[in-house]
Amino acid sequence: MTTSNIHSRWRSFPTLSLFVVALTTIANATSAADRPNILIISIDDLNDWTGGLAGHPQAKTPNIDRLAKRGTLFRNAHCQAPVCTPSRASMLTGLYPTTTGLYFLQPALEASKIAMKRPHLLRHFAEAGYRTMGAGKFVHGNDAKHYQQYGGGMGGFGPLPKEKIAHKEGHKLWDWGPFPEDEALMPDTKVADWVIERLNEKREEPFLLVAGFWRPHVPLYVPPKWFKPFPLDTIKLPEVLATDRDDLPEYAKLLTIGLPAPRHEWFIENNAWEGAVQAYLASVLFADYCAGRVLDALDASEHRDNTIVVLLSDHGWHLGEKQRWAKRSLWHDGTHVPLIVAAPGFEKNQSSERPTGLIDIFPTLLELTGLPPREDLEGRSLVPLMKNPEAKWDRPILTSFAPKNHSLRSTRWHYIRYGDGSEELYDHESDPHEWHNVAGESANAEIIAKLRRSLPKQDAAPLIGPKQNWEIEAWRAAEKQSRGK
Repeated sequence: MTTSNIHSRWRSFPTLSLFVVALTTIANATSAADRPNILIISIDDLNDWTGGLAGHPQAKTPNIDRLAKRGTLFRNAHCQAPVCTPSRASMLTGLYPTTTGLYFLQPALEASKIAMKRPHLLRHFAEAGYRTMGAGKFVHGNDAKHYQQYGGGMGGFGPLPKEKIAHKEGHKLWDWGPFPEDEALMPDTKVADWVIERLNEKREEPFLLVAGFWRPHVPLYVPPKWFKPFPLDTIKLPEVLATDRDDLPEYAKLLTIGLPAPRHEWFIENNAWEGAVQAYLASVLFADYCAGRVLDALDASEHRDNTIVVLLSDHGWHLGEKQRWAKRSLWHDGTHVPLIVAAPGFEKNQSSERPTGLIDIFPTLLELTGLPPREDLEGRSLVPLMKNPEAKWDRPILTSFAPKNHSLRSTRWHYIRYGDGSEELYDHESDPHEWHNVAGESANAEIIAKLRRSLPKQDAAPLIGPKQNWEIEAWRAAEKQSRGK
């Protein structure tokens, strides 16, 4: 199936009658009890290896795909920071890292005085009369204090075998393989169980319920049965170009070193690339299965017709593209995320190519629930695109990784500007893999000039946590190199 066919499969336009139903639903929600419920399905470290986004030809995500058919798939959605903590902080606060100063894995959300001056998404909806509940990973930190009812982390990244399976050295979480045998031991099984129990409860007030799934975050351990659909000798590796990094700025190479993930050379030398891809595909399928259990429970409950469903991931993930692994990059594979919104009264089975972000979720939910908009949010409601996926949309979406290092993605172009002023530009119409940096071509000068105007006018100073981390070291190394020119 060609890319154009995939795109056209999802495109359709809403009818006037559906608009009237949606607007009437919002207008009638004059009290908290009348407002629609919200179910958020958050999947950790899931890139575009889903059926709807077609990031890998062997990816199997039947439940994510069926949710997309119930709403709008935002095919050009991106995180606002390519690492867990700041991405989730941006989504929850509706503020960019350049405003909050949260760029890195550490510190947590509470370190930003600007972020904490106003209620974030969970607190805002609690104050509006919603019962906020969740389990698993969503805020990233001490999640319990952000909910009215929290089921727990359910074991986080565990369980872990006594000895690593595939990658014997390095960070304890960097490993993969079939483990454990018993699916009931998996944290995501427990998250789904807890969320399903909440969906089966009777309640008078509306709820905001979060299912925070851990996989496919490393370690890529899931029970053996999830590996079986992906025989190792049939695994297709991501398409790569041997000279892909030749046209990258030196600053970019230093900034995106990608620790603590193993170097790409290690995967090649140890014939481990296929096994890691297999484990990621298996982990994605397992996460999809857990999400499907939650969707089944919703459909079987009394809340089926009055619940907004949002599915998202916190950032992208490299599996050899650009000869690197994991997150912490401003390239497409590091920023691109699944984002689906299905809401009562809106057209189904449609998609939009407009540039959107996780920062847009907060204002979208305010509009969908009939709550007043907040002028302090830096995202934009996606409701206009849910009404018309090809609506005029003049904003490129911003992703930042350390101060003055920014990605801007439009419908067609991807522009990256680094702290030393070096640049990359990719044309996604002709180069979807981002193999050819065309920033230096004179024909693109006007495009770059236009995109530069959307760069942040100021960058908040970075908040540095008590623990030094790999991305901070990489950023400082890049900065030191740029000053030595």
